[in-house]
Amino acid sequence: MSERIAASLARLFEEQRIVFWYDAAHDMRADYDSIDLPDVVKLEIANNQFGLKYRILRQEKERKFLLYHAGPRPAEAEDWLLDLYLASAELRADQTAMLLAELGIDQKLDAVVREHSEFFRAKSRVEAFKKALKPSDNATQLRLRMLAVCANAPGGLDTVIEALLAEAAQEREEALKLVERCGLTGFLWKQIGNAYGYHAKPPGMDDFTISLFKACYAMSLAEDSALNAEAFVLFRRWKNDRTGAKHFETLAARFEGPLAIKSDLAKRDFRDLIEMDIFEEVDRHVIRNIVHGMAEQTVTPVEVLRWVQQRRNSHWYEKFKDIYDALRFAAEFTKGLSEVTLSMTSLAEGFSRYATTWFRLDQHYRRFIHHYQNSAQATLLGSVFERIENLYVNNFLVKLNDAWQEQINKVTVWDIPEVDRQITFYRDQVAAFRRRDQKVCVIISDALRYEAAEECLSRIRALDRFDAELKPMLGVLPSYTQLGMAALLPNKALRIAEGDSTLVFDGEQPTSGSANREKRLATGRDGDRVAVLGAEELRNFKSDQAKEFFRDHDVIYVYHNQIDAIGDKVATEDDLADAVEDTLDEIVVLVRKLTSANASNILITADHGFIYQHRPIEESDFSVAEVLGNVLARNRRFVLGKNLPPTPGLKKFTSDQLGLAGDLDIMIPNSINRLRLKGAGSRFVHGGASLQEIVVPVIRVAKRRESDVRQVDVQIISTGKNLITSGQLAVMFYQAQPVTDKVQPRSLRAGIFASNGELVSDVHDLTFGFKSENPRERELPRKFLLSRKADQHNNEDVFLRLEERVGTTSHFQEYASQRFQLRRGIATDFDF
Repeated sequence: MSERIAASLARLFEEQRIVFWYDAAHDMRADYDSIDLPDVVKLEIANNQFGLKYRILRQEKERKFLLYHAGPRPAEAEDWLLDLYLASAELRADQTAMLLAELGIDQKLDAVVREHSEFFRAKSRVEAFKKALKPSDNATQLRLRMLAVCANAPGGLDTVIEALLAEAAQEREEALKLVERCGLTGFLWKQIGNAYGYHAKPPGMDDFTISLFKACYAMSLAEDSALNAEAFVLFRRWKNDRTGAKHFETLAARFEGPLAIKSDLAKRDFRDLIEMDIFEEVDRHVIRNIVHGMAEQTVTPVEVLRWVQQRRNSHWYEKFKDIYDALRFAAEFTKGLSEVTLSMTSLAEGFSRYATTWFRLDQHYRRFIHHYQNSAQATLLGSVFERIENLYVNNFLVKLNDAWQEQINKVTVWDIPEVDRQITFYRDQVAAFRRRDQKVCVIISDALRYEAAEECLSRIRALDRFDAELKPMLGVLPSYTQLGMAALLPNKALRIAEGDSTLVFDGEQPTSGSANREKRLATGRDGDRVAVLGAEELRNFKSDQAKEFFRDHDVIYVYHNQIDAIGDKVATEDDLADAVEDTLDEIVVLVRKLTSANASNILITADHGFIYQHRPIEESDFSVAEVLGNVLARNRRFVLGKNLPPTPGLKKFTSDQLGLAGDLDIMIPNSINRLRLKGAGSRFVHGGASLQEIVVPVIRVAKRRESDVRQVDVQIISTGKNLITSGQLAVMFYQAQPVTDKVQPRSLRAGIFASNGELVSDVHDLTFGFKSENPRERELPRKFLLSRKADQHNNEDVFLRLEERVGTTSHFQEYASQRFQLRRGIATDFDF
């Protein structure tokens, strides 16, 4: 106690020469006696007032005096030292007075501290309160700081409410009970009423919370609400904050039913809700209506793509991401299908058009199926699936390959001039590196279809310092694994075994299995150190092992098998779309593994493609042809035999016509038809001559020395004189370039700030990921609501600021800003 008194006295003597100390309770004599202040004379008032006054005012006018009286201060009419007292300071040594002195609070605010004395009983609260205090604080500001400490909030009323909302979400009331114990409940609700227009009788946190959700729902629809726009600002900032988000979700789920949101939404046009995300049911309502519109063809693919893009900024987007992506790729497919003409006049034209344009429809379909399955919403998306499946099979797959079949029927030799051939892959592409004494690595992914390879290309190019290019080559016929794999090795005379197997030999040398493939590779160039290994083996190499392995070999073939392994089995062919996604991820890992081992020349290719239909195959897709004669082997898409007679519905080739040795006949079903084969899968097939099976990809990967990946540029587009004259500001943001492999999306946070850095509006989290080449389709409009804090900066400059997160931290740095002058005619009055 004596130390606190000494400290208080020291502060008082910094301002005054004379300090009075009245010990009304007669219990502080010991403290007085123990006090020893340098350059301060201690005197006791004891019927010696005239002598004291003479000494202080005449004899020792420059010295400092502590005047102590054991008893209460006398009435003013009887106080001979009243003039000195009024011109000096008084030490108040009770708890409240000591607190005022310790905290540096003006004694005029004594009543505030006494009213909330419970707050100051805990040392931790006092310390937290002391850190937040400012010398200019008035009574209201003191109480606000007390509220912040009670709620363990960092600042003003808005952060207090956010903390109380978090408690409400967790069904806790510790902070509210502390507020009540500290006598701050009435103050809390008065401030909430002043700031947000909440005036319930009696007020309560549960009632305020549901009122907040109800009001913000109404304001999102531009309807009247019980609360004011400031409540909407608070709500948006809390919802979009990382810490508040989970509590927002809990409370939104809790109030969705009591507020009858589902029944209200049922009355509304979903188009009016595209930018709303207050309740999860909004997303469900939007999705259901988009699905219905797509099934009934009352909405266009362009509209669907725009709506899905807008919903990317919804709070609930990640929860429904697979559904939105399924709708996006369904729209991409239908849009793409409506824009193509599936006709050709030659094999060369058909091959070229597939490799440049038509493959996209296979890609959109496959990605639709992937997200459709992962959404686990077969009932919801069932009508969209049926439409896309019918369009894909009947309007694309069949029509395309029927037209392609007409060109196949005209040829007698399997060759397209000016198109690279799979059977000469080693000679034309691998050996080209060796002729320059450059090492080369080849990744062969079984059944990596051209459209999947194009997506793989984008993923590789999206890596920093990586570049890649994709070219098609004409796959061998029949398009099955043993022959396709053999065609990628050095070869002179490939032939299919003349028995009941489909094994492939180069002359008399077998080509199946790692050991045999390594032997064939060794024939490519004398002295080459060659190696064959599986993808799993490469992935398991430690860094030093991988570098040593690459150093010790000139040609490395890495075999990867995920797509074919899954698709070629009846039990797992349903998982084909997931297998492709996993394959793309794994290939990127393999590429990075090889480049980290110092590989600079990497080729990625496949043995064949495939046809895939997600729905069980209809009878019309099976060939009715019966192949007679000496049949040696068969699968769903080809027949091998000798002296086979021509058969309607099948195209017949000889080994020679296909560039193979031997004298086999090969029969290929027309278009996408399958042959009946007991026990074999029928949805995933290969071996035939469809474009999906024989357009084989080759990706050439290169590593750059300098960074070449960047994010899109974003600009703030404002009109007029950059004036803000109302409570909101409408702004257009513009994404300067479309997203590409090397130009990636950018996520930003936007808000309006005063010149002192204070946020004076709500906050928007924005994602700029537009791919359109049309500049108008890369515009993003947003409205900002000004908070009550903006009134304090009227007639000042404010700044619309775009901020970017620093890595994965909670910190942001400025990306761009635009100056505005705030000139509102009427500002709102608050008492703080």
